[in-house]
Amino acid sequence: MEIAVVEGPPEGVEADVLAFPVTEPARLTGAGEALDPALGGRLAQLIADGELKGKSGHVTLLHTRGELAASRVIAAGLGEAANVEADSLRTAAARVAARAGRIAGGTVAWALEPGLGLALEEQARALVDGTLLGSYDAARWKTADERRKPIERLVLFGQGASALGDTARRAGIAAGWANRCRDLVNAPANELTPAALADRAAEMAVELPHLRLEVLGPDEIRAAGMGALWSVARGSELEPRLIVIEYDPPGARTDLLLGLVGKAITFDSGGLSLKPASRMDEMKSDMGGGGAVLCGVGAVAALGLPTRLLAVIPACENMPSGHACRPGDVVTALNGKTIEITNTDAEGRLVLADALTYARRRGATHLLDLATLTGAVVVALGDFYAGLIGNDDGWSADVRAAAQASGDHAWLLPLHETYKRHLRSTFADMKNSSDLRQAGPLYAASFLQEFVGEGPWAHLDIAGTAFLERGRGDYYAGKGATGYGVRLIAALAERLAK
Repeated sequence: MEIAVVEGPPEGVEADVLAFPVTEPARLTGAGEALDPALGGRLAQLIADGELKGKSGHVTLLHTRGELAASRVIAAGLGEAANVEADSLRTAAARVAARAGRIAGGTVAWALEPGLGLALEEQARALVDGTLLGSYDAARWKTADERRKPIERLVLFGQGASALGDTARRAGIAAGWANRCRDLVNAPANELTPAALADRAAEMAVELPHLRLEVLGPDEIRAAGMGALWSVARGSELEPRLIVIEYDPPGARTDLLLGLVGKAITFDSGGLSLKPASRMDEMKSDMGGGGAVLCGVGAVAALGLPTRLLAVIPACENMPSGHACRPGDVVTALNGKTIEITNTDAEGRLVLADALTYARRRGATHLLDLATLTGAVVVALGDFYAGLIGNDDGWSADVRAAAQASGDHAWLLPLHETYKRHLRSTFADMKNSSDLRQAGPLYAASFLQEFVGEGPWAHLDIAGTAFLERGRGDYYAGKGATGYGVRLIAALAERLAK
């Protein structure tokens, strides 16, 4: 999607759809007030009739009949003025994009409004996010022509818009990579195998500068001593891959290497601890963390951010077979610790254990892992906040600030030594699941903490936010992948570069 910024009055902006924001109770300000005389006062009349509203998510479309350079005008509701935030604009932009896609596609223009209480830079980022993410179409596997008309161009206009070109362009890059992540996570498991995910990484390494790719296969994984990862991978006929990507741009700090670890279980049946059949089809999304890390690195490289990255993505399936690990097996992880496997469906923490150790040994000074790890975090936080847990307050604050700035929201959960009692095993150094059914996300994080080594580490449990069972009522309108984590990673890398 092309993104442009222009100065000038709204009545002269050429577009298939021109949108302006309205707060509740509805009244015309800014662009809406400027447009109304050219439209013969019809906008004010629609407010008087109760048809044009400022309610969040409400859109009112008006054909201009040649009275403006734009073919149609949409008044997009943001909700009560006191509650307007960046997500309000993202949602409004997504609703406009969806409406435009049903009728015209083409060019959508958006008015920037100084009176909203949001900085113009923040407005620009939110409108780009909402338009790109809201116009995403997950129906790429459908053969019938049911897809929406594409939005080819987004124009931001208003006083001071010309200074926002770089802001809008960079927001477009990050949101575009989030949509690439959605393509990966939505892909069926027969298409996106561990090897296919490694192929996508190879394509990215050729496409973008300053990237170096290394891929370990099953022989290298076993030879390295990654017994936890191999215990999960061995049940499938499809070979695992450990995908390692280094991003080393010029001018980056040499004292900081951000290690990103992403769980990439390309299909999770639960192994011998088999999941129920209901909604098992959604377990293709269990590689959401790995997809976010891969595309997050892509976004950072495309943006040219001067922050060194090391991405480690353990990719495999978790399947039942005669080769699968069994409940009661004891395996040895890369750091030498032994693990009693009491539940083969608690496999994510096993593959992350070896990947975290590997990343730290490769020199990562700061670690962040992203994983669709526990159903319990969905019960606790739903589909809006990811669970954030870490061992360093300052590092957790940095991650949370990036989450807030990007729209990939996260809520800080506690990590305390008392939760380690859940790890106790009679036969090994620890076990991978607990039968107490308490504090599931915290227990899982306590397990991961045993493998992070020395230095700051944070964990994002994205089980509720990476793949939606149904639309969220905001700029994610339907079922499927969200690309959660890509914008967060880009915002974090930008924060660390300052």
